[in-house]
Amino acid sequence: MNTIRQRKGIKNTEVSEDYAAQEENVKLEHKLPSGSTSRRLWETLSFTLGGTIALCVGVLTSVYLATLHENDLWFSNIKEVEREISFRTECGLYYSYYKQMLQAPSLMQGLHGLMYDNKTESMRTINLLQRMNIYQEVLLSILYRVLPIQTYLEPVYFYIYTLFGLQAIYVTALYTTSWLLSGTWLSGLLAAFWYVTNRIDTTRVEFTVPLRENWALPFFAVQTAAVTYFLRPNLQPLSERLALLAVFVSTFLFSLTWQFNQFVVLLQALVLFTLDSLDLLPALKASWLYGIQIAGLLLVCALQFLNSMILGSLLISFNLSVLTARRLQKTLNLKSDEHIFKFLKAKFGFGATRDFDANLYLCEEAFGLLPLNTFERLSDTLLFSAYLFVLCVTGTAALAGALHNLSDSTHRPPTGSVGTGAVSLRPATAYNLMHSVLFGLLALSTMRMKYLWTSHMCVFASFGLCSPETWELLLKAIRLYNPKRMCVMRYSVPILTLLYVSYKFWPEVMAELSELREFHDPDTVELMNWINSNTPRTAVFAGSMQLLAGVKLCTGRTLTNHPHFEDSSLRERTKAVYQIYAKRPAEHVHGLLRSFGTDYVILEDSICYERRHRPGCRLRDLLDLANGHTMDGPVQNDPDLKPADHPRFCEEIKRDLPPYTAFFTRVFQNKTFHVYKLSRNK
Repeated sequence: MNTIRQRKGIKNTEVSEDYAAQEENVKLEHKLPSGSTSRRLWETLSFTLGGTIALCVGVLTSVYLATLHENDLWFSNIKEVEREISFRTECGLYYSYYKQMLQAPSLMQGLHGLMYDNKTESMRTINLLQRMNIYQEVLLSILYRVLPIQTYLEPVYFYIYTLFGLQAIYVTALYTTSWLLSGTWLSGLLAAFWYVTNRIDTTRVEFTVPLRENWALPFFAVQTAAVTYFLRPNLQPLSERLALLAVFVSTFLFSLTWQFNQFVVLLQALVLFTLDSLDLLPALKASWLYGIQIAGLLLVCALQFLNSMILGSLLISFNLSVLTARRLQKTLNLKSDEHIFKFLKAKFGFGATRDFDANLYLCEEAFGLLPLNTFERLSDTLLFSAYLFVLCVTGTAALAGALHNLSDSTHRPPTGSVGTGAVSLRPATAYNLMHSVLFGLLALSTMRMKYLWTSHMCVFASFGLCSPETWELLLKAIRLYNPKRMCVMRYSVPILTLLYVSYKFWPEVMAELSELREFHDPDTVELMNWINSNTPRTAVFAGSMQLLAGVKLCTGRTLTNHPHFEDSSLRERTKAVYQIYAKRPAEHVHGLLRSFGTDYVILEDSICYERRHRPGCRLRDLLDLANGHTMDGPVQNDPDLKPADHPRFCEEIKRDLPPYTAFFTRVFQNKTFHVYKLSRNK
């Protein structure tokens, strides 16, 4: 198992534009520099200062996260095999294709190897560019070959520095979105501060570097900023076109880099549809955004060789028509994402399931409900409290505006704002409000998706505290409004919040940066070294998805299965391979493994004797349930489950009894792993 331990020693080695609907406030705030020339100079200085701060904050956040990664693993000091093992589960699988491209004799041979790959799934040739979202690894490998950096930058550092560099873009995009919404770069600074001080809940890039979401979320943040700008009223035609171009490019890059893109963009389409239906968005702009979503996804579909999962996605169905999508899905006989719908059906209580794939998700903490202690951490930095305050104010205004629009359809509000006299909400604000609510519901239901919500929470809360829109709505509601009071609240509250957050969390950030640990996983290192030294390069390995991703990366051996679970035949294959942890006879397990061309199988004690999950959620329990067998230990078994006729394979094989030694020979073992070579007998 991968562990982190304390180190024993260290060796030396057009953003500032104000709201047209609030001219009175604008006049007040621009009284300091009088005259049109002075005002333009003031705006230019403010824009320059705000932009410089945005870039600095982005770069500093990137350096901060890269430093945490180095301090956690001592990455610069550990061996290459340890660096590769530190890319856990699917991260290692993705990085292995970057490594494979660099090791290829030429770029064309590398691309051919990815398009006709027979090592990721034994006895099967697959097109990895179609199956997986790995164009980013392809691009990085090309850049590394072309750029003159090989002499002073190792391939692994070029890879991880690119990911940490994307975090600079991520934070800068969050900063820009908040600035666009509020009209002041102060809110962008507050959003960036909240992002860093709530790092545990806003990102996990420092310990899962190659994960697809770490590539995709920076582009999604850029897209959100571009949509926010596009929804501003009274834009010049050129500005609109540039905003649409930015939305298209960022949507395309987001979709290209993450396999869950279609579900996230579907939620975004639902946001647009809801606001469009309630007349909270200009209809023409909503139509443009629908079209861009479809165009971006179809372009990704083309690059992924007409990936059927994208063609039959709910987003395409929603944005085109339900009838067309039903016909398309029936024609393509789609099963790539059926496990997700089984998971959702069981998760929300529409019947219990014994489906192995669905239960595999249901029992993982990352796919469970958002833990309550998340809100405690977010409240410590005042983020959650500020978010609820802004949500209540803007939500009330949006509801009032929507009800007014529905009740008085003959007198529509202007496209620049929605609502009535004292209550108005701009389209960009309404969009970000609905965006935050829907992604909040997604995060509450599935913890892994919280990173989509918490980063936007930083944007939305900081915007609200700095926005004249929020304070005007609140002060008018309690009959205390005047422009001076609104201006004081707009700047004093965020400044006080910044001071509090800095005072409370600066010591913690410094302590975190000074804590030095190192990567420590000797059992896995020993296993990888043994495989490299004692098995043929053509050998086929079976085992857990997570471990096999590391085997592929560190040894280049062929796998029977892997963690990229978005393929129905692979899920069936994984379930068959996992019978090594079920109650099955040796002959049956041997036959299953040999049907996939397996030469070696790796058994892990941490799975066979698992205690991490609760009873009923251990891998062996999920297999027993799927096989109709009673589960071990103090767990409630359904009446129709029956005792198995055979003992658990992973336990019984270690006794070296004749039924097992006839098919399996132990060739390696340590405290964590047991490797058996399969006989060629049938």
